Amino acid sequence: MSNADIIIGEVVGTAMLILLGAGVVAAVTLKKSKAQGAGWLAITFGWGFAVLTGAYIAAGVSGAHLNPAVTLGLAIEGATPWSQVPLYFASELVGAMLGATLAWLAYYGQFQTHMADLAAQPDAVEGAKDAKAGPVLGVFSTGPEIRNTAQNLTTEIIGTFVLVIAILTQGLNDEGNGLGTLGVLITALVVVAIGLSLGGPTGYAINPARDLGPRIVHALLPLKGKGRSDWGYAWIPVIGPLVGAALAAGLYNVAFA
Repeated sequence: MSNADIIIGEVVGTAMLILLGAGVVAAVTLKKSKAQGAGWLAITFGWGFAVLTGAYIAAGVSGAHLNPAVTLGLAIEGATPWSQVPLYFASELVGAMLGATLAWLAYYGQFQTHMADLAAQPDAVEGAKDAKAGPVLGVFSTGPEIRNTAQNLTTEIIGTFVLVIAILTQGLNDEGNGLGTLGVLITALVVVAIGLSLGGPTGYAINPARDLGPRIVHALLPLKGKGRSDWGYAWIPVIGPLVGAALAAGLYNVAFA
């Protein structure tokens, strides 16, 4: 697999993943969206279909990692050369930032309306200034319902462990360095399962690029009154998934390989 294949596959695939994933959150949460209030089921299935789409696009090009945690797991398992890991990581982060920007453009009018309505509510705006997370950050990145570092980190570790052990053990790695056709579908369903069962506490990042890339975009976008990007929490959805992936790959090498 060439460096160009990795860059193209991971940038485009991750961009499509985040465009559709952030898009479903925007659809459910922003005012003047036809899907506003559709709820958690819509979000979890939307993210699952987002994974399905992004992975299907990238599977034949780069192996469709689309996630630094998956890349790390495959490197520890031995399928991905360590020399390629930095390129995968960088391509996934760039793709995530691109996807978040496209989601903002697709919902530009809804973002403007949502923020204007918030600005018309003095109490809400004042609260947003003091909040650790801004009023639209949830479209871009995850955040905990109960802010407890140990629990939040553990939840992300467990969720990512499930994802990576499923990828490594269920015959998804058809070509030895990523997802095959069947793996794309099964992985999407695993993501839905994780969202439904384990997503409640933190919003299930389970992907460092998925959280960090859009969080950077949120910090840079010209959204008046958007609030903070919650950088104090940002390390948890990066470190937690990487730890979970390492534990999953370690177990795989000891018990399944």
